[in-house]
Amino acid sequence: MNFRSRSRDEPEINLIPFIDVLLVVLIFLMLTTTYSKFTELQLRLPVADTDAQRDYPKEVLVTITSDGAYTVNKVPLPERSLDALAAALREGARAGKESVLIINADASARHQAVITVMEAARRAGLTQITFATQSSAQAGNP
Repeated sequence: MNFRSRSRDEPEINLIPFIDVLLVVLIFLMLTTTYSKFTELQLRLPVADTDAQRDYPKEVLVTITSDGAYTVNKVPLPERSLDALAAALREGARAGKESVLIINADASARHQAVITVMEAARRAGLTQITFATQSSAQAGNP
C-alpha cells in the first residue's frame, strides 16, 4: 500500500476567456456609440463670466456692428476695406506695438468681420488682442 500523501494541484483561474469577452464588449460599445456633431451645438456668443474690466492706458477700441461696420476709438470708418482698417489701427495705436487691441463685436456680427480686424491688427503690428464680452448676468441669462 502506498501511504504517501498526494500533493494536490492548486486550481488555476484562466483569465484569457474573460479578457476575450471584455474586448468583444468594448468593441461593441465603441461601434454603437453615437457622437455629437458640432452643427448641433447651440452657441450664444459673446457672453462670458469674466473679472472686472481692466483699464488699459494704451488701448485701441475697435467696435464691429451687426451689419459689419467698424469704428476705431469711437470714430466710424467710412470704408470697410482691410487697408483702411489697418491704417486706422496704426493711427489709433499711440503706444505703438505695446498697444492693446480690444475688439467689441456684436454677438450677431459675422466671423469674417472679426477676422478682418485681427488681420488688420497683424498688418499694423499689434500683437496684444483681447475680446470684450458681457457677463451672463448682464445679458439676462439665468
